Amino acid sequence: MSQLPHPSFEMIRSEAVDSLNIVVHEYRHKVTGAQHIHIEADNSENVFLVALRTVPEDSTGVAHILEHTALCGSKKYPVRDPFFMMIRRSLNTFMNAFTSSDWTAYPFASQNRKDFDNLLDVYLDAVFFSRLDPLDFAQEGHRLEFEDTQNDDSDLVYKGVVFNEMKGAMSSIPSQLWHTLCEKLYPTTTYHHNSGGDPAKITELSYEELQAFYQSHYHPSNAIFMTFGDIPAQELQEKFEQQALNQFSALDKTISVPPEQRYNSPQHSQANYPLDDPEADLNDKTHIVMSWLLGKSTDLAATLEAQLLSSLLFDNSASPLQQALETTDLGSAPSPLCGLDDSQFELSFCCGIEGSNPEQTQAVEDLVLGVLRQLAEQGLPQEQVEASLHQLELQQREIGGDSYPYGLQLILTGLTAATHRGDVLALLNLEPALAELRAKAEKADFVQNLARRLLLDNQHRVTLTMSPDPQLAQQELDAEKQKLADIKAQLNEEEKQAIIDQSLALLERQNQQDDASILPKVGIADVPDSSQYPEPIKGAIGELPYNRYAAGTNGLVYQQIIIQTPQLDEELISLLPYYCMALTELGVGELDYLQSQMKQSQIVGSMSAFSSVRGTVNDSQEINAYITLSAKALSRNHKALCELMLDTLQNVRFDELQRLQELVAHARARMQQSITGNGHSLAMTAASAGISPCANLTHRLTGLAGIQAIKNLDDSFADEAALKQFAARLQTIHKKVLASSKQYLLVSDKDSLPALSDNLQALWPKHEEAQNSSLSLTKQDSRIQQAWTTNTQVNFCAKAYPTVASGHQDAAALSVLGGFLRNGFLHRAIREQGGAYGGGASQDNNIASFRFYSYRDPRFNETLDDFDKALDWLANTEHDEQALEEAILGVISAIDKPSSPAGEAKQDFHARLHGRSPEVREDFRQRILKVTIADLQRVAQSYLTPERASTVVICPPAGEEAATQLGLEIINL
Repeated sequence: MSQLPHPSFEMIRSEAVDSLNIVVHEYRHKVTGAQHIHIEADNSENVFLVALRTVPEDSTGVAHILEHTALCGSKKYPVRDPFFMMIRRSLNTFMNAFTSSDWTAYPFASQNRKDFDNLLDVYLDAVFFSRLDPLDFAQEGHRLEFEDTQNDDSDLVYKGVVFNEMKGAMSSIPSQLWHTLCEKLYPTTTYHHNSGGDPAKITELSYEELQAFYQSHYHPSNAIFMTFGDIPAQELQEKFEQQALNQFSALDKTISVPPEQRYNSPQHSQANYPLDDPEADLNDKTHIVMSWLLGKSTDLAATLEAQLLSSLLFDNSASPLQQALETTDLGSAPSPLCGLDDSQFELSFCCGIEGSNPEQTQAVEDLVLGVLRQLAEQGLPQEQVEASLHQLELQQREIGGDSYPYGLQLILTGLTAATHRGDVLALLNLEPALAELRAKAEKADFVQNLARRLLLDNQHRVTLTMSPDPQLAQQELDAEKQKLADIKAQLNEEEKQAIIDQSLALLERQNQQDDASILPKVGIADVPDSSQYPEPIKGAIGELPYNRYAAGTNGLVYQQIIIQTPQLDEELISLLPYYCMALTELGVGELDYLQSQMKQSQIVGSMSAFSSVRGTVNDSQEINAYITLSAKALSRNHKALCELMLDTLQNVRFDELQRLQELVAHARARMQQSITGNGHSLAMTAASAGISPCANLTHRLTGLAGIQAIKNLDDSFADEAALKQFAARLQTIHKKVLASSKQYLLVSDKDSLPALSDNLQALWPKHEEAQNSSLSLTKQDSRIQQAWTTNTQVNFCAKAYPTVASGHQDAAALSVLGGFLRNGFLHRAIREQGGAYGGGASQDNNIASFRFYSYRDPRFNETLDDFDKALDWLANTEHDEQALEEAILGVISAIDKPSSPAGEAKQDFHARLHGRSPEVREDFRQRILKVTIADLQRVAQSYLTPERASTVVICPPAGEEAATQLGLEIINL
């Protein structure tokens, strides 16, 4: 494929990266200097990203609010909401926009060429010719409104999508910890500020400041274009030039981040985070973190050295700093910030603990510095260094794409370097730099010198002690109310009327029907006739089923042992997640857990166990349940991988009581921290818990009830007898698991598959007799009305209705209905008018439940009403076929979305395992394409009726009274 540039661009250089099967080309736009990095790949999922260097000088969130507002209409597409409208008119596999600490990026991906061109046209116009309507700034950023919109005697309130998004984000203690740490670690550069926006500062941003930031930052001279896929660079550049670049000249300004001014001595800082419970026990709730500022992220050799040191210290529980922080009695768990951050111009390294107390700060420092001194004096065994180098190689080789498109992952890997004018090609072609690092690491004192130079002798160090303050949340709320009261007291009648007029104008704008026909689109005619399904090679080892998939894994092998979950009593069922967590984290045979962790690090990239429970295709009250031991490794390590997996399964030991206690404490910390980021999912799961056994089990094990349960379990270990009993029960589960039926899965490159299969046949047991019956669960049919209170500034709302499993004829219409309600009603009512960061509806066929939800929501009464109003709107409005087509496209796009080659194989295997054969999946897909508006109205009327609804809200303690008035049971998390 020729990659000669368009005449408006010049080629800078080009380089093949054999380990990733890509060719990276770098170009420069001749007039503006815009950079274009094109990653040529034999891949039809083409990816586009345009990034702008954005360097805020305060915490008003200007870059973040601009990211939102830029997507609200442009010169060529003067509609109110082209971004969300295009999501509905597209077969995209990814669409979003991101604000980082020093860049703002607008990426999308699509497998359909027409769709790619449509999205490129809209994105280029949105970024470089945005309208920035003042009403969009008011909606997306912040605005003043009267609580009773047209009554100027009522209180003033702040509204705005980003304002509420950041209230939710900053309810997360790790987020507060990170932003406070950055404020101290970076005293003079942009990272000192919260680029997302501090809610207390967001309201200080003016519309004029937003416009000025746009003019200075959103210019091609400050832009980085990055593309991936099989579209030639010249074709892409032709579009860049004709649709945007030819209208600009060079910008006489270079936007960059300067090096940070360095401290001459270590710094100490104290701060507080709000604990929204005046009666709470403050003991063991302090976070103590230490952080060092290292070299530039654009220096690849320095970055790899820092990554290696971080891996040596933190890769697994046998790593010295990880071990020290996991086992110390100074806190309950290592800090969530532990490790290297390479996303900013200068690297930073963090470590610390949570669940501590302020007076332990010096002891934590002594512990960390003691580990580092020991490392600097004694070094580490060479096999430990080799294990960390092995992990770096494996990360370089692995083809991702299970969360983001693979091409986007590669682009984001190079974006930090591009932002700071570093070498993107070197970052994507790591093998030469890794070889150089390997050579350095062979020197006897390399690790010792690294620890000394990067950390021990580095004076730019900050120790932050962050403690809970039960008064702070109320103080912040009172300060906001007082600020609003002061503003109101100074308003004259004309200014009050202006606030009312803006509120009414915004409402009118939100309710107007834009002419969507000016936007490009794809339709049902552009949808492929059928989806693509991998085909396994079936076989057996002895009498045990064995499935193999050939996939482009780039020298990696993925392997699983799949075990039918045995019948367990209620007490043992509740321990399933702990069993899965412990299986790969404990000692094996004569090895203790530290030795086992080191052995894993030398052989595999990762090894984990998980349980999966799904309702059957035709009846969600019947289930299939499996436990899977899963691992990945470089193909050259396959024999060792097989031996390690079998040894782990057959000889894991549950006698390491202290280790079990640590694992539960760490899991407790992670689960508690998940609420503010994952509250909508937790609320939906809780609301569905009375509908099906799968939903009930998820709620009990990993949902809100699971968070309660792990707190109680962890607290019970104060009695050693309880800990011993816990270990004995895990051993009981394990005996039942060993006696259950098993099968094997192998995914690798086509050329490697025969040799790897021979390894399996030679190494794995030939015959086992299953002795256990499979897990069955109690059927569910109850309605739930609950409010869970926790430490959050925003709400998460959910309603759930019992529906049908995927095999039922109505499942397709219910699946389309979610997107139809979101597109036509919920997005406007909950996000635009209500100010929540997000809201919508979806059908979950696995649990036969239709769920409404909102995310980081300032309201809950009104949002619950909006869920009901959406159904009234559906029943009483005349709907057009375009809206139906858009909802269908959304479902089809999700079904057809590609994953990584290995990910697609694993997903296909587990779908078949749970009764979703390709024929079943294709039948469902075809039914989606035939859904009508009448079908949507019929299924809503049949299933989504008031008496069938369950309601769950996650809210701050201040919401208890309102929740009680709604008849919700109050549960304190």
